[in-house]
Amino acid sequence: MELIGLSFIGSQRGSRDGASFQAFAPQSGDPLQPVFRAATPQELERAAQLAHEAFASYAQTSGKTRAAFLRGIADGFETHRDELAQRAHHETALPIPRLTGEVGRTANQLRMFAGVVEEGSWVQARIDPALPDRQPLPRPDIRSMLRPLGPVAVFGASNFPLAFSVGGGDTASTLAAGCPIIVKAHPAHPGTSELAAAIIRRAVTEHDLHPGVFSMLFDSGTEIGSALVKHPLIRAVAFTGSLRAGRALMDLAAARPDPIPCFTEMSSGNPVFILPGALRKGPAALAQSLFGSFTLGAGQFCTKPGIVFVSDSAQSTTFLDELKSLVEQAQPFTLLTEGIAREYGRATESRAEQTPLAAEAHMLAEGRKFAAFHAQAKLFTVCLDKLVGQPEMADEIFGPDTLLVSCDSTQDYLRAARSLSGHLTATILGDDEDLAANRELIHILEQKAGRVIFNGFPTGVEVTHAMVHGGPYPSTSDPRFTSVGSLAIYRFARPVCFQNFPQALLPAELQDENPLGIRRLRDGKPE
Repeated sequence: MELIGLSFIGSQRGSRDGASFQAFAPQSGDPLQPVFRAATPQELERAAQLAHEAFASYAQTSGKTRAAFLRGIADGFETHRDELAQRAHHETALPIPRLTGEVGRTANQLRMFAGVVEEGSWVQARIDPALPDRQPLPRPDIRSMLRPLGPVAVFGASNFPLAFSVGGGDTASTLAAGCPIIVKAHPAHPGTSELAAAIIRRAVTEHDLHPGVFSMLFDSGTEIGSALVKHPLIRAVAFTGSLRAGRALMDLAAARPDPIPCFTEMSSGNPVFILPGALRKGPAALAQSLFGSFTLGAGQFCTKPGIVFVSDSAQSTTFLDELKSLVEQAQPFTLLTEGIAREYGRATESRAEQTPLAAEAHMLAEGRKFAAFHAQAKLFTVCLDKLVGQPEMADEIFGPDTLLVSCDSTQDYLRAARSLSGHLTATILGDDEDLAANRELIHILEQKAGRVIFNGFPTGVEVTHAMVHGGPYPSTSDPRFTSVGSLAIYRFARPVCFQNFPQALLPAELQDENPLGIRRLRDGKPE
């Protein structure tokens, strides 16, 4: 497919009136062709109007219609797998095998949601039939189900150019719920975004859907994104990125005359608790696994283990020595953008230098020196007392570093866990004896994270029905929801109650005959 660098406004392409920008190859820093054009305010307005018009028909489509549409998008991604991976590689420097796998993940999550909406029970239909003879007052016929919210603004992420971007999980769950979508493409990989948008655009046409079901807008800064969140026709927002940007969008959404939900995934240190049994089993191998996890993808995973609590024992010395050696021998890592590399340097220097943030932090080891988009692995340590007194020292740093904290006792682990803010994941490494002796730690971590892991590292998020990729603030804006797994669809739906409606005017999901054959509750009991 040819790249022309223009936004998708329904079935039309944007103009060349907007500001120009280019993507850059992280390995060299060289600009990539073509030149892209940011959407204009007029194009944003047109996209919003189209999405609003499309909602009237798209919200009423059947689960089978949406399922066919989602599968059509998935087929398109697989057909253009190599082309997508190659362009994403040029724009991100992520390895081709990782990116071809990401294409597969993108297609799989589209098909997962296709299965969810085709089966149909996700709408949570509830029926409480009328009780005309009830005393002292009769009960009316009351039925409810989930209905789509309306047009949704989705923001592409920097670190997953496919699975969390134009055709990613937010797009899949939004379209599955019956909501039109306007994607704000990430400026770090606009070519990949354009290819993905063309695939979705083609599927909209092939399935005879209203053209306003999908639009994608380019922007090199924040103007278009901010305007999208504030637009009165947008009914929800989905975002994956930094705490600073996510919080700004949350505040914009809350400050509207009609506040809307803003589902943001932002900052997570993903604490790891290494209990004595894990060290006894093999401290050197444990160090190697931890190093592989916090440097995977150059440490640019939202589930990177950024803070590690380790018991003080004879084996911990071996563990630490091996970890230091791995960091010292590490080659420089290529980061996604110059801005990410610059922020990584600033944040790690703050930990290492004599500043309030890192007054007691001691940098144990660092890799070799780096150039523009590159970064060296770094390893820090701090005592528990200082971390508890200065919890900002555990703030997420996006890149290949981690912070070690020594714990002398079970009470230290509990104290550390209680001091944590919200995280996407929390990990416990140990044996069955450790687990039995630390039940209270498990209960605390359940309140601190959306996913609690035993004997595994947090990097890598399976796309399954049971997966939870969310957590208390600041990891996300709303801990009741997830952005990965089939539960993600519930972000973009709301319950609607129908009272005393005739059967012919009820949605099929609520009709007595249950023509769709879905699971329902009748008088509070499964049918």
